[in-house]
Formats: sequence, C-alpha cells, structure tokens
Amino acid sequence: MQKIIPHLWFDKEADEASKFYMSLFEESKLKDKTILKETPSGSVDMITVELAGQEFMLLSAGPLFKFTPAVSFLIACSSVEEVETLWEKLIENGAALMPLEAYPFSEKYGWVIDKYGLSWQVIYMRDFEIKQKITPTLMFVGDQCGNTEEAIRFYTTTFAHSRVGDILRYGETATPNKPTMIQHVDFILENQVFAAMDSAYKHNFTFNEAISFIVKCDTQEEIDYYWDKLSAIPGAEQCGWLKDRYGFSWQIVPTIMNDMMQNKDAKKLAQVTEAFLKMKKFDISELIKAYEK
Repeated sequence: MQKIIPHLWFDKEADEASKFYMSLFEESKLKDKTILKETPSGSVDMITVELAGQEFMLLSAGPLFKFTPAVSFLIACSSVEEVETLWEKLIENGAALMPLEAYPFSEKYGWVIDKYGLSWQVIYMRDFEIKQKITPTLMFVGDQCGNTEEAIRFYTTTFAHSRVGDILRYGETATPNKPTMIQHVDFILENQVFAAMDSAYKHNFTFNEAISFIVKCDTQEEIDYYWDKLSAIPGAEQCGWLKDRYGFSWQIVPTIMNDMMQNKDAKKLAQVTEAFLKMKKFDISELIKAYEK
C-alpha cells in the first residue's frame, strides 16, 4: 500500500485533469470517483487515480488555492524522445519555467507549468535505473529557504522506512544561493521517493493547500502520532488537514475512511461527511458511529 498520497486541489477541473494525466503515462487508471454534497465548497469531486502505478488524489472544491512551483513533479524518462513527447503535451496552453534543452545535469530537461497550473520537471535519465516514475519535489523559498536539510531530516525521522539520499549543494558560484544550501536531494519516506531543494531567488509563492500529502493511517494511534509530530500551526487544523513547521500541508486520514467514501449509499456518505466536517483531527470511533447510525 502506498502510504503517502499527493493530493491536488483544483477549482472545478479535477475530472478533466485526471483524464489528461492518465493519458500521459502507462500503468495509469481511474481508481475511484466520489461526489460529496453539502460541503463548505458545495458539491465536491474526489477522484483517485494511478499515474505510472503511483496513486494521486484530485479534488474539485472551488478556487480557494492555486498551484505554485513550490511543489512540482519530476518525471524520469528513459529516452530523449519520451522527454520531448511529454513536454509537447504538458506545455500546450501552459508555460515554460526552464526551457527544454541541455543542462549540466541532463542532456534533455525542462520545467513546465501545465494548462491547469501544475508544475512538472521532465528529465532524461540516460543509464540510471528508474525505480519511481514521478517524484514529488519540494522547493523551499522565501522565509523557508535554507531549511531544506532540516526539513528532510525531520521528515525522515518522523516516517518509517526512510532515509536521506545524496545531497548536492550549490557551492561558491551560485549566488544568491549560499554555498551550503541544497540544490537537490532525494529522500525516502515509507519506501517512496521524494526530492527537495532550496531557492534564494525572489519568488512570489510558497507552499499552500493546493498541494498536500495524504498519510494513510490504519489506527487511531497512528493518526495521533502523525498529528502530534507534524502539526505546528493550530489555526490550520481542519478536517484532517494540518500544516507543519515549514508551512507544508498534510492530511492525516484513516484508511477505513476510503471504504466509507466509496459507499454509494447517499445517506451513509452524507452522515460521514457531516461528521468529518466538524472534526480537526479525525476520530475513527466517531466516524464509525456516524457511518453506522
């Protein structure tokens, strides 16, 4: 089971976007689509897909948040042709942040914002083994710039089956970045690959709720553990959501809730929805009571 799931918040395009993203990758499929009614955002689409075998959740819940390059998704490609094909599809009605060309770290690489505002990095890996096709990548900017190393060491001590990979630092000639800042690092959480970097350039964005990570929990003890470890901003606690000390959003969610939300009984779905909308940290026993009443 994939423990940590990227969650993407759209205005109303989640269904359309899910179909577009599934068309980009082999080993992709729709896993579930649920419509929640009478939420603070009105009627909400919740769509779970697999992209290249990795699970993502997409939500249509109104124009509250916008994607930013503070979180992007790095696509590892086995050929230049694959890079070029993906780039052509992703940049249609989008924009390039770094043009598709040769760089010191790859002979074919580009960073693009797609038509929905989501950021992707597409890179040719040459002879490197591709163990995970899509890697969520965090960019620490503004007040958080310089905190990448501290953050990833915090995350890898919070989650099991985790470690920090090789760290590439900027060095002496990469101003305004300081030599000790991280240009790129891979790290493992729950046997999943993530990446992170610092950027000292002036950016008009940072982390927000448009992209969060869902943590699936089997027990209340697990929920309590991750909540206590990660939550650092009490005002951001709502419906299983929290923000950590770096301003990044997580959702701590019981796995049993997935079964509840897939139930097509409208009454039971409404009961569970009403219950969890009143919660900050999820209470499994209370969710079960609401579901079974």
